[in-house]
Amino acid sequence: MKSQYKRVYSGLSFSTVKEIKGPLLFVEAKGVSFGELVEVTTPTGEERLGQVIEVTEDIASIQVFEGTSDLEVEKTRIRFTGEPVKLRVSMDLLGRVFDGRGRVIDGGPEPIHVDEWNVHGAPINPYSRAHPSEFIQTGISVIDGMNPLVRGQKLPIFSGSGLPHMLLVSQIVRQAKVRGKGEEFVVVFGAMGITADEARWFREDFEEMGVMDRTVMFVNLAEDPAIERLLTPRLALTAAEYFSFEQHMHVLVILSDMTYYAEALREVSAAREEVPGRRGYPGYMYTDLASIYERAGRIRGGRGSVTQIPVLTMPEDDITHPIPDLTGYITEGQLIMDRDLHRRGVYPPINPLPSLSRLMDAGIGSGKTRKDHKQLSDQLYYCYAEGVAIREAAMISGEAGLTERDKLYYNFADEFERRFINQGVYDDRDIEETLSIGWELLAPFPEVELARIDPSLIKEFHPRHGLRRG
Repeated sequence: MKSQYKRVYSGLSFSTVKEIKGPLLFVEAKGVSFGELVEVTTPTGEERLGQVIEVTEDIASIQVFEGTSDLEVEKTRIRFTGEPVKLRVSMDLLGRVFDGRGRVIDGGPEPIHVDEWNVHGAPINPYSRAHPSEFIQTGISVIDGMNPLVRGQKLPIFSGSGLPHMLLVSQIVRQAKVRGKGEEFVVVFGAMGITADEARWFREDFEEMGVMDRTVMFVNLAEDPAIERLLTPRLALTAAEYFSFEQHMHVLVILSDMTYYAEALREVSAAREEVPGRRGYPGYMYTDLASIYERAGRIRGGRGSVTQIPVLTMPEDDITHPIPDLTGYITEGQLIMDRDLHRRGVYPPINPLPSLSRLMDAGIGSGKTRKDHKQLSDQLYYCYAEGVAIREAAMISGEAGLTERDKLYYNFADEFERRFINQGVYDDRDIEETLSIGWELLAPFPEVELARIDPSLIKEFHPRHGLRRG
């Protein structure tokens, strides 16, 4: 079965392998380039592929995608192709499933390709970037109402082991749309380190939702070589850039799980004997993650876009861990799944208090969602934060000492979680329904407590005034 990589046979051949360490080969070579595709011939004649990841004066470090088991220093031969790793692209990629190295694994024929694109992409000129400003309706109230997604944004989901991030991703794929335009997303799904059951579940779910014909999957399983995980998101993003910048389509890229990607990066760093940074991760992890996340965006004057939703599981639910910490600096916010909400049966268990969408103001308001959206969201945020604080205090001192005002906020926190955050997996709420639920939750408060909303908006949208008008 042919690879989705471009294969070039006119490169230089070398046979001097100095050392094999972990997934890396160290080869004496001159005139090779960073990122160059390498063909590795094992002592038994098996052919493997690798990539140059470091070049010194006379030594090239090569990461072997299939691993270095059964390789011998004296009998392993190396061919430098003179070309970077490339993905064969065309519209025939849609509806297909590939492994973490771009090989077809769905049992179908090789897609007919029209071009070959470097998997490392080309940096977008900052001047050419268009500022994301189109609201994406996910149909999920806690996202749309409190921390909305905007076309061209990179908005990660910070989850934890055992939390339902797969269900959430599936629901976003099924429901995401730009209001009033009837435009659907092409979905590119890059999976790293997931189980075969999870991969099967995603594929079957996409087929049941009727979106598989506009979806491309790149799947690196848990039993596949960890080194492939460094390539998988780049293959996915290359396909996304082709659909967006060449075919002028809107693309939603799901990358899960970036924690496994970072762990593969740490494995390679250790094999290269680099000085470790925080918790053993390489010091350049910030730059490496940025080379992935910054491939989201829109081009000024172009009709396409790439919107990213990376998913990562925080080790021990620790948001200060280097992976979520660095991701939060690079991306435009984060959606944080909360274990306590999950234990109490709330789905999706997204806690709006630590969550953030830095592009919220650009994507909402009159003509995009509704003119009361921002101020209503601010008021809901304040009331929920106040209610959670009062609820936590009542757990220590008891509810008997609560004032009438305290009880309003205490009850609001419970109702907000039950009616606003919580919704069914197949419950697709438009933004009007989401905002209406928000106003209904604020109805018990006296208007003096709604200080974050302009009085004119209260008169226009508050249910109490609506009843008077009726």
